[in-house]
Amino acid sequence: MRCPLELWEVNVPSPDAPSHQVQESTQNHKVSQYKKSKERKFAQVSPVTTRKQQVCHATKPIFRKKAKTTKKIVLKMECNKCRIKSQLPLKRCKHFELGGDKKRKGQMIQF
Repeated sequence: MRCPLELWEVNVPSPDAPSHQVQESTQNHKVSQYKKSKERKFAQVSPVTTRKQQVCHATKPIFRKKAKTTKKIVLKMECNKCRIKSQLPLKRCKHFELGGDKKRKGQMIQF
């Protein structure tokens, strides 16, 4: 898999062939990007705090954590032969493209 992980823009070829753990050989994998599932309703506070807020009518805690501008990219890989799924984390990047054109010398970056 050829991708510049240190840069802000990442381009990953869609069909990939990493080494297979079970069969000790390289197999083609179907590659897709991992998407985060829906958050729980009371993820920020514990159930004890929510019960206390319902009884005492106290205020909720203020969310003080700073937001990040980038997300960590995780590739979801599925073996075409035996359907084993694995995940491959990449570094943070602002722009991620799966199965895009390869970079050529002397061309401008188009978004």
